[in-house]
Amino acid sequence: MRNWSVPAGRVFGVEIRIHLTFLFLLVFVWMTESAAHGTTGALHGLALVGIIFTCVVFHELGHALVAMRTGVPAKSIILLPIGGVTLLDDSRQLADAVPAALNWQRDARIALAGPVVNLLMAFIAGAVVLIAAPEVQLWTKPYVHSNHLVRSLVWANFYLAIINLLPAYPMDGGRVLRAWFSRRMDPVRATRRAVTIGQSFSMLFMLVGMLSNIWLTMIGFFLFIAAQLEERSVIFQSVLEKVHLEDIMLTDFATLSPADTLEDALDKAVHSLQDDFPVIRGSDMVGVISRQKILDALRVEGNGYVQAVMNRIFEVATRQESLASAFRKLTARNLSIIPVVEDQRLVGIVTLQNLMHSMALLAESRKLRKQALNS
Repeated sequence: MRNWSVPAGRVFGVEIRIHLTFLFLLVFVWMTESAAHGTTGALHGLALVGIIFTCVVFHELGHALVAMRTGVPAKSIILLPIGGVTLLDDSRQLADAVPAALNWQRDARIALAGPVVNLLMAFIAGAVVLIAAPEVQLWTKPYVHSNHLVRSLVWANFYLAIINLLPAYPMDGGRVLRAWFSRRMDPVRATRRAVTIGQSFSMLFMLVGMLSNIWLTMIGFFLFIAAQLEERSVIFQSVLEKVHLEDIMLTDFATLSPADTLEDALDKAVHSLQDDFPVIRGSDMVGVISRQKILDALRVEGNGYVQAVMNRIFEVATRQESLASAFRKLTARNLSIIPVVEDQRLVGIVTLQNLMHSMALLAESRKLRKQALNS
């Protein structure tokens, strides 16, 4: 999901990203509104999208701020045509900060924060309109329309809150439902049950939308796809948690010395399949360096020593750590290699290259086992 989005700034330290499918919504609005009301109508339609876009941003910031208060930092917010997704960094949460029995309460509070923010915005905006601009006629239909943008600001927040409170996963109400299920079952089973209910709602939306409102059909379609993506993500994450680094780490690997010249390092890199190398002084690991960093340094500065350009900031892991843990460490600091140590001795490495390869093999093996069971 993140790979199919573009950055749009930061708010409260949280990265805001716009999913490329959002362009589909803009094109859809422009085509339908321009066909019915001309260019002016299309511009009003895009302005309405901008209002809803703003409501969604505040909705997701509500999730992010409550998550940060509970010890689960938000990494980014991805805006989709049907709303947004707040990506949380569960790996940084202290294991003893929230007892397992209370995790569902934490998750429920995070999920409910978004609708609460929208209800507050609707109440505040509505009060301002009633006092300062009664001619807007807040209670007159249509409540949300491109020709009534001020009125739409109030009701868009209200509708966004109500729709998200539906128990249709991955809407916020569905996330609360999954949190409730997770009290007595594992996350995968809880997610599957919530997804089943959510997809029932999505089918209902699409059916009703085909009979009355095309927007409901769009919501149902995107809701169905989003539920499937969430389910696959949770299932794959559970698989990664069960695989240990000792099962996939590289034990036959090349190392470099900080006293090696960059030309010598490049020569070793040419004869190795590795893209990343641990840098060893005696029996101690003192840094890491990538093939690309060696090439860039040679182009810019000419021949020098590895110790001058190696990265001295790196993470280490143990044999028994999970594949998911390694992936979180790599992505958290934008690293490409993790040394695996035992008794302060380097016994293996996990690189982003071989990690992605292992994840692909895991996915393929699951697919083959599933096909074997079905045949």
